[in-house]
Amino acid sequence: MAFSLRQLQYFVAVAENGSVSSAAQTLSISQSTVTEALRELEADLGFRLLDRHARGADLTLKGHHFLRHARKILADVADARRALSGGEAAALSGRLALGVTPLVAGYVFSDLLARYRRAFPDVAVEAVEDAGDYLEHLLIGGELDIAVMVLSPGRRSASLHVETMEVSPYRVWLPLGHPAAQEERVSMRDLAEAPHVLLTIDEIAEASEVVWRRLGLRPPVAFRTRSVEAVRSLVATGAGVAVLPDLTYRPWSLEGDKIEARPLAEEVPAIEVATVWRRGSPLSAAAAGLLSVAATRHGGRPR
Repeated sequence: MAFSLRQLQYFVAVAENGSVSSAAQTLSISQSTVTEALRELEADLGFRLLDRHARGADLTLKGHHFLRHARKILADVADARRALSGGEAAALSGRLALGVTPLVAGYVFSDLLARYRRAFPDVAVEAVEDAGDYLEHLLIGGELDIAVMVLSPGRRSASLHVETMEVSPYRVWLPLGHPAAQEERVSMRDLAEAPHVLLTIDEIAEASEVVWRRLGLRPPVAFRTRSVEAVRSLVATGAGVAVLPDLTYRPWSLEGDKIEARPLAEEVPAIEVATVWRRGSPLSAAAAGLLSVAATRHGGRPR
């Protein structure tokens, strides 16, 4: 039996919510319906997608890879429905000047751009990656039509309009078998002696440093890097721990080592991924098209 779109939707919901019960609540259906759909999907594929445990469910390595394909299938169907519901996509042409911040470039941009090009194939997209401050300068100066940015808490400019795409909370990343992984929530105080790996793009490192100052902690810093993959590999091999937004979390390093992630006991304001454009300026049709595509991006976190 071939798998269905509904089974893919249920699988993605479980992956993003972290448990069958949470997914069922989000979907407003019974847990048994979700469980049966997952059982049939795994039987059809011939491999396990999820490891069930007391806290919920984690993706297997194959499940992690299949999640990307499932999301793409669902996004393609949504794009097809939108394109066929009216003639605006075929008629839209011109140029879109787009800016993205580094984390957006690594974790949002490729999917967003692919979906935009499928919906509006005659629009020429010219994209640039840079820090948020510089992208704001380009937006205000009229050199960019729109930007997709990671916004740290409280970061707003009166000159710009912001529309949130998704909100991504912070969690602590731990190597497999770390004692703190036994806890439901991990306190930064319990990691005060552990070496930390800090990500220095999109103001991510500042989130940890703010909590350290608030608690009077000075943990050792093992490494500062602009590479999320470097953080992932260092944590997975036991070189340190890291506090990063769920937007960047993947349960496996490039070397195939497992990474655990747990919520923090301390309050760390989540980051936002948002579309941003100059206030008071009318959006071009090409930029408005990007907003429509961005509005259908999945939320939640990969586990």
